[in-house]
Amino acid sequence: MIKKSFWISLFIGCLAYSSEYYSKLMPYENYSIKSAVSGKVIYANTQIEGFSAKNSTIIKIDSKLNEIELEQNRKKLASLNEMIKIENLNYERLNKVSSKSKFEKDSQKLKAINYETQRADLIIRIETLKDTIKNKKLVEKSNYIFNIAVKEGDYVNPGTLLYEAKDLTKGKLEIFVPIEDIESIKNKKIYIDGKESNVEISKIYDVADSTHISSYKVELILKNVEKFSRLVKIEFK
Repeated sequence: MIKKSFWISLFIGCLAYSSEYYSKLMPYENYSIKSAVSGKVIYANTQIEGFSAKNSTIIKIDSKLNEIELEQNRKKLASLNEMIKIENLNYERLNKVSSKSKFEKDSQKLKAINYETQRADLIIRIETLKDTIKNKKLVEKSNYIFNIAVKEGDYVNPGTLLYEAKDLTKGKLEIFVPIEDIESIKNKKIYIDGKESNVEISKIYDVADSTHISSYKVELILKNVEKFSRLVKIEFK
């Protein structure tokens, strides 16, 4: 009896022999969450590491000064709106007075325009602050939290890795099929670990892989996965 041996590469995650392929069962998606802002980390939920989130706060970055500035700018905007109303009303009144020169009328109109320009700039600043504050509190709905890369007291900048998360709602298998065999597998049944399944091909890449220069990458999506990171046998029959 000839014993078949397979070389399992951690880099490619799968191998093939004839119509049999092996692949590591991976999460459907992997996410690397990076900071969009600068600031000091005031909360890192290390207790949730290794568990699935449930609308959980994962990281909080200090936003106290941003919140104070936002409140003050909102007050400024309210005052500016009142000033614009007054200046526009003054212009309307002045414009009706025939004894007033065009220069005086234009000067009054420019006051109103200047305040409106300030208001536009202030609105942009308020929206920027709101976005900054939002980005300083990171909440995960249901993803699995794999790794928290920062701790309380750390200072982060835009681009700093905060944590990694994984979508475990489905599983993904990747195999590399010789180009000449691609057409032949499209209409075949897929067997997983020796058992016929309802799994279908999710995606076939039409460009050869940089490592497997004579193969196309094929993705299979599995539902109701109980155990990830295990080696799975895939057959097309």
